[in-house]
Amino acid sequence: MMGKPEDIVLLDENGYRIDGRKKYELRKIHMEVGVLKNADGSAYVEWGKNKILAAVYGPREIHPKHLQRPDRAILRVRYNMAPFSVEERKKPGPDRRSVEISKVIRGALEPAVILQLFPRTAVDVFIEVLQADAGTRVAGIAAASLALADAGIPMKDLVAACAAGKIEGEIVLDLNKEEDNYGEADVPVAIMPLKNDITLLQMDGYLSKEEFNEAVKLAIKGAKAVYQKQREALRDKYLRIAQEVGE
Repeated sequence: MMGKPEDIVLLDENGYRIDGRKKYELRKIHMEVGVLKNADGSAYVEWGKNKILAAVYGPREIHPKHLQRPDRAILRVRYNMAPFSVEERKKPGPDRRSVEISKVIRGALEPAVILQLFPRTAVDVFIEVLQADAGTRVAGIAAASLALADAGIPMKDLVAACAAGKIEGEIVLDLNKEEDNYGEADVPVAIMPLKNDITLLQMDGYLSKEEFNEAVKLAIKGAKAVYQKQREALRDKYLRIAQEVGE
């Protein structure tokens, strides 16, 4: 969060945000699965101006073997932002933020994946941010969850995610880049909707207890809307396959 320039109005007197949305509106979301032939599972997500590709490989043998777990598979997640994904060209390769977000996403996904079925193996998840516009971790979680499902990895549920935050003193859903940069707080949340289990809860900024509770409830509501879009993306793929087989 940084100091806001005077000419930027994040929320006007009519309740409209800088991109024309109302307080509780999601950005436009588009999802596809099965977009990469060489991966075991894959997904592509456009969320606002974010463009994110996820690929899953495995379960497969781990090398070196001392990393193997005799009772379960290990989930490995690599989150990476392409050098051209942001306005100021990013230095290629992993940085501290990418390593941190990789761990955060792995922690959000692990409760959903039934790793005990594949001892001594690894499931690798690669998340590439092609274009970034705030909220890449929640969009990355949604894409990775879809890619895992597309790969046929057994899961208790899809993991859906969304963020809420605070701008101009108001709690809003799904912050964009300007709101993330100049707002007062950001609360990303990931859930397994079938049981209402929260697998990720973070906060950047300052909120009162009441504001925090409101933000979490709003983020969960947004994540449930994302979950429906994930289900639709999977259904569309299998309807398409069924049509091709029928032809």
